[in-house]
Amino acid sequence: MTNYASKYEGAIQKKFTLGSLTEAAVNKNYTWSGVNTINVFSLTTQALGNYTKTGTNRYGTPTELANEVQTMLLTKDRSFSTTIDQATLDDTNGATKVGEYLKLEIDEQIIPEIDAYRLNVMQDAAIGNGQVEVAAVTTSNAYKIFLDGQEVLGDAKVPVKGRVAFISFDFLGKIKQDSTFMLASEVAMNERINGMVGMVDGVKLVPVPSSYLPANVAFILTHPVATVAAEKLTEYKINTKAPGISGALIEGRVRYDAFVLNTKVDAIYVHATAEISA
Repeated sequence: MTNYASKYEGAIQKKFTLGSLTEAAVNKNYTWSGVNTINVFSLTTQALGNYTKTGTNRYGTPTELANEVQTMLLTKDRSFSTTIDQATLDDTNGATKVGEYLKLEIDEQIIPEIDAYRLNVMQDAAIGNGQVEVAAVTTSNAYKIFLDGQEVLGDAKVPVKGRVAFISFDFLGKIKQDSTFMLASEVAMNERINGMVGMVDGVKLVPVPSSYLPANVAFILTHPVATVAAEKLTEYKINTKAPGISGALIEGRVRYDAFVLNTKVDAIYVHATAEISA
C-alpha cells in the first residue's frame, strides 16, 4: 500500500490552491493541527471621552478590558472509496491510471465542494449580519448595484485593497452590458487569481458556476480578512493489496471547514435577486 498523502502531500496541496476559486477570499491565519476546535479571542475597545484638568480620573473612569470568545469547531469530515479492477488497468494500455483518477477526484469533487461550502458560509454570515440586498438585476442597474455593495463595505471601513467579488455568469453578462460600466480589458499578471476576469474599482471579479453560489445570489462581495479556511487534507491512499480486490483501492479523507470571524463579518455583502435564507 502506498500512502499517497505522505509521498505527494506538497503536490496535492499545490493542486488544491491552484484549482480553488475561493482561495483569494479566505485566510489561513489559524491552525487546527492536532485539534478540531480553536477559540479566537477578540478585544473590545473603549470609546474616547474628554480629558479633564481636575479630579483624580482626568483620563476618565477606568473600565476593565472586555473580550469575546468565538469557538470554531471543524465539522466537515468527507471521504471517498473507489476500486479499479486489475483487468481495467491491464486492458486500457495504461490509460486508466490510479494517479490520474485521484487528480480527477480532487478537481471534480473535492475542490468544487469546498468552494461552494465557503460561499455558503459567507452568505449565511451576511444574512445574520443584515448585509443582504434583494433586487432584480438588469443591464441598466448592474453597475449601480455593485457600487451599492462597495459603499456598504466602505462605510464598514473594510480595506479596498484585496476585495473579491464572486459573481454569477448572469450578473457578469448584465454588468458588461451596462452602459455605465466598462470591464478592465487587461489585468496585471501580479494581480491575477484563479478564475479572475478583470477588476472593478480595485475589486477582483471571479465568475463562478451557478452550482457554487447559493440560490438567487447575484454576487458575494468580500475581503479575505473575514473568512477563515480550515483544511486538514489528512489521507489519500492507494492499496494494491486490499483483501478481496484484484486491482487498486483508492481512498481519501478530507477534513475542512470555514468560519466567518465575528469581528470581521462586516466585510461580507450579498446581493440577491430574490429572498434568500441561511
